[in-house]
Amino acid sequence: MQNKSFPSHDYPVDVHTISHGDKTILLIGTAHISQDSVDLVKKVISQENPDCVCIELDEKRYQALTQKKKWQSLDLKQIIKDKQLSTLMINMLMASYQKKLGGQLGVKPGAELLSAANTAASMDIPIALCDRDVRITLRRAWKSTSFYKKGYLLTTLFASLFDSTEISEEKLAEMKQKDVLSDLMDEMGAALPDVKKVLIDERDIYLSEKIKEAAGKRLVAVVGAGHVDGIKTVFQDDRSGELDEITTIPPVSKIWKILGWSVPLLIIGSLVAIGLQKGMADAGANLLYWILANGIPSAIGGILAYANPLTVIGAFAAAPVTSLTPVIGAGYVAAFIQVMRTPPVVKEFETVGDDMGTVKGWWKNKLLRVFLVFLFTGFGSSIGTYVGGYEIIKNLIS
Repeated sequence: MQNKSFPSHDYPVDVHTISHGDKTILLIGTAHISQDSVDLVKKVISQENPDCVCIELDEKRYQALTQKKKWQSLDLKQIIKDKQLSTLMINMLMASYQKKLGGQLGVKPGAELLSAANTAASMDIPIALCDRDVRITLRRAWKSTSFYKKGYLLTTLFASLFDSTEISEEKLAEMKQKDVLSDLMDEMGAALPDVKKVLIDERDIYLSEKIKEAAGKRLVAVVGAGHVDGIKTVFQDDRSGELDEITTIPPVSKIWKILGWSVPLLIIGSLVAIGLQKGMADAGANLLYWILANGIPSAIGGILAYANPLTVIGAFAAAPVTSLTPVIGAGYVAAFIQVMRTPPVVKEFETVGDDMGTVKGWWKNKLLRVFLVFLFTGFGSSIGTYVGGYEIIKNLIS
């Protein structure tokens, strides 16, 4: 039943009314690359003049939308030190795909969210940024995904960049319908249940609780259409007790810590055993094999990524050492050297979204080349760990 705290307007099915205590919320489900959504958000806020506008953004994404030169504060060296390069890459992959689709329609990704903020500002209405920190979301999604599913997810994201399928406003309207969207969520849940839980279900809870915390009795909330059903389902429940849990990045399990240290301990122990059983000459030969088996593939990875020569040398030197510790990988060491020796320039930060959509762009853009260095040298080091470890164990037991 419509709460009379809002005047009665004839809105499309994308606008939902929710009552909670003394609050009435107009929940607008949008497509992040739809001009229709931009117009609808502006219309509803202008007509309703609510006490507060709640937006599906966190502080980082809000700054990215409102600060055109946000790249100036992007400290790649610190990101690498914090081991968040993979998180940044996935974030950029998703943003690039949305930008490509939005470009087909002449709409920037998140334009309706920015429109909500701008319309509220023009009417002197406070806004509430109600989404969970995107870094927490991505890191929780990454940590909750198995190794196999990580590969599947990355492959899907990369493939989406080179997908030339055209999308129309009519198709977007169809995607926003409840039955189609429910099917999409069901498919995602079946293929990547852990990812869906983090990206959709947890954020439904977080968004619901933050909307309820917003000041005022008459609210307009602007969220992606994929969150509407989930928010409506959990809105009347008190899920505030779950916020601490879903805003915490899970620590590495003890099992993975044990496994992570078991490989280097096995290799070092085997080299010591070979030295005791067969002499230091054999131990030295096996150590040299380990160095070459790790260093060469990692260096080749750097060469394939068109890395700076010093990066290639650094990858060769780092791989045999980093393979003996789970604390840091060769990819991070090589990426750090690459940023120091061949830092991206201003233009490349500005064009990274477009460059991601072409194979050539990945090697041409120095920022994307950092990602290639990270991936290729890390993969080369992984190959070397397997090859070198196999040879050493074989020599020990033969």
